[in-house]
Amino acid sequence: MFKRVTTRNRTAIGAAAALSAMLVGGVVSAKDLTMGTTSPTSSHFTISVAMSKAIETGMEDTTVNVIETGASVDNVLRLARDEIDLGLATTDILISARNGTGKFEGNAIPDTVALYPYSASVLLIAATEESGVTTLDDLDGKKFNPGIRGSAAETLTTTVLSMFDINADLVHGAVGDAVEGIKNRQIIGYSKYGAANSVDATLQELMTSTEMRLIGFSEEQEKAATEAMEGVGFTTLPAGLIPGSEEMRVPKLNVFFLTRTGVMDDDTAYDIARSIHQNMDLLVEAWPQLAEYDIAADAVATIEAGVPYHPGAVRYWKEAVGN
Repeated sequence: MFKRVTTRNRTAIGAAAALSAMLVGGVVSAKDLTMGTTSPTSSHFTISVAMSKAIETGMEDTTVNVIETGASVDNVLRLARDEIDLGLATTDILISARNGTGKFEGNAIPDTVALYPYSASVLLIAATEESGVTTLDDLDGKKFNPGIRGSAAETLTTTVLSMFDINADLVHGAVGDAVEGIKNRQIIGYSKYGAANSVDATLQELMTSTEMRLIGFSEEQEKAATEAMEGVGFTTLPAGLIPGSEEMRVPKLNVFFLTRTGVMDDDTAYDIARSIHQNMDLLVEAWPQLAEYDIAADAVATIEAGVPYHPGAVRYWKEAVGN
C-alpha cells in the first residue's frame, strides 16, 4: 500500500525487509521503492501519489514509499546518493545532470535516465497586483520567492534573473512559506511550475484573498533562456487564465520520473513503465486532464527525440506502441 515516509526511514525499511527474508529463509519477495516527489501543496505531489498506487497495483508485493522533496534538482541529488529509487524532474535538469552543467557543474551523474513522461509543465511567475510588478524587470529590488530550493523552477528563475541583472531580493522557502509571505505582505510574489494551461491549487488559494497577476517573458528574455538552457521550451498562455491576465509567453518543460541505471535493473524499470501504462485510470482519477493523454506515444516520441531512457523502460514503451 502507499506510504508517505521521510528519508530517514529508508534504511529502516530496507533492514526490516532483509530481516524478514532471513526469517523465512529466502530472498526478499516484496520490493520497496522510494519515490521522490515535490512539495505536498503541489498538484504534482497529488499525481505522484496516484502513480505510487499504479505501480503497487501492477507490481505484486511492491510497496512505494512517497517522500516530500525539493523537486527536480533535489530528486536527482537524492538518486545520486541512493536515497530514492525514482523521482520527478524536468527535461533541463535531466540533461544538466547527465552533462555536468548548471547545478551539476563538475559533478555529472551520467547514468540518470527517464522511466516515463507524464506532463508538460509551465513556469508560472505570479506577483500581487498591489506590487505594481508587470514584467520580470520590475522584480528588481522586490522581495520574491524564486521557487522551492532545489527545484527546476528555482534554477530557471534565478538563472534568468541573473542573466538580465535583475537583482530581486530572493526569499527562499517552501511553497507554503511563499503563500504565507504573500498573504502577510512580506514578499510580493513567487515562481512555481504547474500543469500546462491550468491554475494549480497554490495560486487558486492565493487568489481567494489576494489579487494576483501573472508575469510573462519578453521576446529577448525568451530567446536568451532558450539558448542558455538546453531542454527549455516556451509556450503561450491564453488570455484570461486568471482574471485579467493577458496572453503571454512562459517557459515549458516536459516532466518525467527518473532513475539511474546504477540504481534500477532492467526488469524493474520495465515493470514500472508497464504498471503506469496499464493503470492510467488511477492517474486520470487524480488528474482528469490526462484522460486524453497517450503516455506510450509520448514516451516513444521523447525517446526518438533523444531523451535518455532506462533500457528496461525503452523495451516496454516500444512494445506498447508496437502492440
